[in-house]
Amino acid sequence: MVSSCSSEVEIISECFIKPKTLPAKWKEPYHLSTMDHLMLSTEYIQKGLLFLKPSISESDNPKDFMETWLLKLKDSLAATLVHFYPLAGRLSTLETDNSRSYSVFVDCNNSPGAGFIHATTDLSVTDIVGSKYVPLVVQSFFDHHKAVNQDGHTMSLLSVKVTELVDGVFIGLSMNHSIGDGSTFWHFLNSLSEIFNSQEESIDNNNKNLFCLKNPPIFREGSSPVCSLPFTKPDESFYQNESPVLKERMFHFSSETVRSLKSKANQDCGTTKISSFQSIGAYIWRSITRARKLPNDQETTCRFAAENRSRMDPPMPMNYFGVYISLVTATTKTANLLENEFGWAALKLHQAVTEHTGEKISSALDGWLKSVLSALPLEPFINPTVVHMGSSPRFNKYGCEVGMGKAVAVRSGYGGKYDGKVSAYPGREGGGSIDLEVCLLPEFMEALESDQEFMSLVSSSS
Repeated sequence: MVSSCSSEVEIISECFIKPKTLPAKWKEPYHLSTMDHLMLSTEYIQKGLLFLKPSISESDNPKDFMETWLLKLKDSLAATLVHFYPLAGRLSTLETDNSRSYSVFVDCNNSPGAGFIHATTDLSVTDIVGSKYVPLVVQSFFDHHKAVNQDGHTMSLLSVKVTELVDGVFIGLSMNHSIGDGSTFWHFLNSLSEIFNSQEESIDNNNKNLFCLKNPPIFREGSSPVCSLPFTKPDESFYQNESPVLKERMFHFSSETVRSLKSKANQDCGTTKISSFQSIGAYIWRSITRARKLPNDQETTCRFAAENRSRMDPPMPMNYFGVYISLVTATTKTANLLENEFGWAALKLHQAVTEHTGEKISSALDGWLKSVLSALPLEPFINPTVVHMGSSPRFNKYGCEVGMGKAVAVRSGYGGKYDGKVSAYPGREGGGSIDLEVCLLPEFMEALESDQEFMSLVSSSS
């Protein structure tokens, strides 16, 4: 196995990609919503897929395959951006008469487009998926390292970095989190896959049907809210999160284990309403809290990034483009969490999710608009007593195929990682299995790995 940073990633080429045809809305500003503004100080979403290179016959040249494939991917990206046009823009800030009131929007006219990078490394697929911990070099498979969304004023809002391994290809996407959430991210990536595959099936690349999507994004209408942002000038820097050295490991819960945890949680509470994800959340919350050895009277919190589209009245379609998430939290004393049955914690999470209604979401956003946004910097977001559940096993992460079959694994970059951050992915084999990407300080990861109760139910994920 290679060490985490033993191999450098070499950039071969960089360029920008604009929509293949400019939509009518290209000339109009795309206004950020209230929730979009709230995300300006968080980091870019960085998720990527690792593929095995297809077998190439001796008569074929591997270099020719990559050149052809890269051209097709760029062309597919240009076609996909016709639908997701704000991702090819840049952020811009409009100052109102009040010197501390600003409105941020996406300017598509004054932008070179989305970024596209081709890079190489001498690493193999096994070096990435065969290590006990996720190698740090994976962070080099993404553009916009350590960038926050406010940096979208000068950086591309979307950047695709293709890193060619010895026997594989990693496609890493960095997307500005202030214009899209996880649903938007994976909607875009699966749309890119859909258009790529439609090109595979068509000889005529000018066929207008190539631009059709089965599920195109829906954009909001209306003007931008005026917000009292916590800086005196539009280009003033936000708080930059500098994560400590973390251990990052993938843990796999088989479909049988997930069903077993869900069954136990519901049996403990005499109900049938607790979901698989709530059960997994309760399990990892208890396990990490044990590993941290928090005092019995210390409060601890489990936090979800909840999808809001379906909770609004009336419900919104899932293909609505933008940020439609907010936090759902459950807090209790450490003693209560660990001394009660496992199902007690799962039910607490279930109740928090049930209470997260459209009315409550709207009220929270209204209160936010009336405040001075003192909560915008990331610093108070990071707390050593919190377990934060991000991403979702419901996202179709292995449905994205771009000429190399099903992905081998999902990995993420530097963005949004801190002690206690857990990201949930669907297991590659499907069937309800779940992979958890767990980030902890080294001493807490060692304690988690020594926890027989936790380790008895998990295996290392690819």
